[in-house]
Amino acid sequence: MTRPIRLAYLVSHPIQYQAPLLRRIAHEPGIELTVFFGSDFSVRGYRDDGFGVEVKWDVPLLDGYRYEFLPKLRDNGTNGTFSPICRGLLSRLAGWGGQPFDALWVHGYATALAMQGILAANFLRIPVLLRSDSSLKDRARSPWKLAAKSAFFHMLRPLVDAVLTTGTLNEDYWRLYFGPDYPLFRMPYAVDNQWFQAQCALASTRRRELQAEFQLEPGRPVILFASKLQTRKHCDDLVAAYAQLSGMQPAPYLLIVGDGEERLALERQAAGLEGVRFCGFRNQSELPRFFDLATVFVLPSRHEPWGLIVNEVMNAARPVILSDDVGCQPDLLTDGVEGFVYPVRDVDALADALRRVLATPETAVNMGRTALKRIDAWGLEENVAGLLAALTHVTRLRPRVR
Repeated sequence: MTRPIRLAYLVSHPIQYQAPLLRRIAHEPGIELTVFFGSDFSVRGYRDDGFGVEVKWDVPLLDGYRYEFLPKLRDNGTNGTFSPICRGLLSRLAGWGGQPFDALWVHGYATALAMQGILAANFLRIPVLLRSDSSLKDRARSPWKLAAKSAFFHMLRPLVDAVLTTGTLNEDYWRLYFGPDYPLFRMPYAVDNQWFQAQCALASTRRRELQAEFQLEPGRPVILFASKLQTRKHCDDLVAAYAQLSGMQPAPYLLIVGDGEERLALERQAAGLEGVRFCGFRNQSELPRFFDLATVFVLPSRHEPWGLIVNEVMNAARPVILSDDVGCQPDLLTDGVEGFVYPVRDVDALADALRRVLATPETAVNMGRTALKRIDAWGLEENVAGLLAALTHVTRLRPRVR
């Protein structure tokens, strides 16, 4: 019997979204997974500049899979181009005097840690799988920066054996920079659908508690925003669109979950709007209660590479309204089916989308059911299938040591 594929995964730090996926991969019989982290700052707790608060995640980040924190050379408690930087990866990939790993999966490419892993694997002739959430809808760059980026990818391409793509826009990105014939394997950006569906079902039994906490009248629709209060998230557009709904009956509420640099400006903007509630930062396990409370979820971001919060809320069978600059939109939302898509920064179009989804209670319910059905096919099992296909491909190119 062929032994399992020994897979090393290199990533900067434990990430709350990734932990369920790593646990699932660890239980796959054909894969023997070891995760190498560059830093433990997310486990210790840290200040998230986007939220503007101290964050310590209340879901398990390290349970259910084999991992190791690499010895540090530099770690300033953030994830950046030159932090963390570690040592000892080459010897670990080589197997500490035993058999080396069969493949290395690297998260991202624009950091010293990622390049350290890619170069070490190539030195050992271990195939490399690369995954990132990049898309061509990224922020504008000058011609010289684009030229430098193209030159970098020309250098990177022969060092990577295959790319694990997160969705349609991500595939377009890699086809542009690595070429149309480069091996791509879909490993979709997903969340633990079963966990979120179970938590949302449980939250429905406590809905009145949250309604009482924020003084919400049962029967009135709830528009939900849940993300960092940063400029690029453009919650200000949502507040402006909400203001256009005055006179709608029953009058909807707008719940803003999150914190960050724009909060004071948003509070000033919302002054006088009776239905707006600021709920502050909420940890991962608390979010399903707000998903359950919502009638519709809105993400008006600009330059949003994916938006995993959309995956999460669709598991509550809620419709979503997205700007056309949110990366998950082509894969998770068809305009008029699971919700609506509008041109980013177009406040009038956003207000119209809100009116359409709130036109009748049945409209939101039916769209939410369709959203749940769509997200059911975009989960962890699809991730494992894509990873296995990629591993089979690269280990055939470079036969494994028996």
